[in-house]
Amino acid sequence: MSINWDQLKARIHSCQKFILCSHIRPDCDALGSEIGMAGILEQLGKKVRIINGHPTPESLSFIDPGQRIEVLGETVHAEEITGDCFVVLDTSAWAQIGPMSDVLRAFQGTKLCIDHHMGEDDLGTEFFKDTSAEATGHIVAKLAKHLDVQLTKSMATALYAAIATDTGWFRFGSTTADTYRVVAELVEAGAVPADIYGDLYERDTIGRVRLRGRILARTTEEMDGQLVYTHVLKEDFAETGAVASDTEDAINMTLAIAGTRVAVIFVEQLKGGFKLSFRSRCAVDCSQLAAEFGGGGHKAAAGAFVEGSLHEVQDRVLPAVRSALRAVLEGPTS
Repeated sequence: MSINWDQLKARIHSCQKFILCSHIRPDCDALGSEIGMAGILEQLGKKVRIINGHPTPESLSFIDPGQRIEVLGETVHAEEITGDCFVVLDTSAWAQIGPMSDVLRAFQGTKLCIDHHMGEDDLGTEFFKDTSAEATGHIVAKLAKHLDVQLTKSMATALYAAIATDTGWFRFGSTTADTYRVVAELVEAGAVPADIYGDLYERDTIGRVRLRGRILARTTEEMDGQLVYTHVLKEDFAETGAVASDTEDAINMTLAIAGTRVAVIFVEQLKGGFKLSFRSRCAVDCSQLAAEFGGGGHKAAAGAFVEGSLHEVQDRVLPAVRSALRAVLEGPTS
């Protein structure tokens, strides 16, 4: 799906007061896209508020040094949110918008969605999507060029972090020559890769290290090591001193095991149920797997949420994963 840049530019120019939001449990692509988009709009003379349904994880706070991202129900209430354009970034699913869903439904102005994920719900928005883009941050960086907006260092830093993390620091198959072209422009605009890497990966707490030890210790392999999975329980956070955001990217550690083709992590949520993350390094389509459980994402990486105990959730999910992997290994039948 390609983006009609002229139409997107027209929508932006027609509005003055913007509300930006992204998905719950925000990651670097969500946050970086919001910061980058806010900078673009403000350079055009627009008024902007960024309001999410969940707070920014402490480990990602470097991306918003001015602490401008607000949280619904904590720093702002729904009745205080006004504007003439509502922009959803980095998700196309109602479930991912979380507490901001009711605000979006009630909003009376222009509604836009800028995203790179496959699949979409009827959000009542105009969609501006490029599913070939490795990150929404890349789309936002391109938008800056189409609007003739000069990127500042803070915008470039946020967008670099968005792209770097969604590509696994440029090691995932979604990385293309165009990825390197856009990040080169971000470096020229002031992004410092070494500093961003340090902020992301060299500030671990002892709790995060201990939690990751548990995650690795629980790793189970099946199908001759081609399927691996692990889990995190609620009590693990209190017992290790970790926080929920410390599970971010933990699944990628299991992909370092030689022979792994598909990986799954089950993360218990404080209010019950499990957040699932799927990863594939073969033809298994994670977005299709996630869709079976009401989730979505990309072919190589996707997520979902399933209610139930660990055993109940694993008994529902693992057979689907085994079936998908078996189908790929056995290939088409005549």
